[in-house]
Amino acid sequence: MKILMVCLGNICRSPLAEGILREKVSDMDVTVDSAGTSAFHEDEAPDIRSIQVARKNGMNISDLRGRQFSAQDFEDFDIIYVMDVNNYASVIAKARTDEHKAKVRMLLNELNPGENNSVPDPYYGGDSGFDDVFDMLDKATDVIVEKINNGRL
Repeated sequence: MKILMVCLGNICRSPLAEGILREKVSDMDVTVDSAGTSAFHEDEAPDIRSIQVARKNGMNISDLRGRQFSAQDFEDFDIIYVMDVNNYASVIAKARTDEHKAKVRMLLNELNPGENNSVPDPYYGGDSGFDDVFDMLDKATDVIVEKINNGRL
């Protein structure tokens, strides 16, 4: 299984989501990657605050580099999780088929199905915003791992 996490710049939310899920599925046949809907931070490391909150929680995401989401990602990934409704719209706009569209999901719908809640972008907030986002992503990825283990993803 191949899972892609997507946010706007691929330096805050999606690399954290990638790192968290990657850690949780390290002993499974699951590949996790991340991308941004924009090219603002292509080839850049995650935001230092994302790196710090990951490190504080026992994982290293400093090796990740930003990249832009492309239409090819629909072919390369089984599931594409987006962080907010704007990311959803940007990704869906690149979908060429209904099969592609069916791969795109709001990440927090794993916790609250059908509510389409957004993972808030912590970029312009304080450090506590990164902790809050980490907690949300941690809980959502727990559900993903449970679904993988039960064959429901």
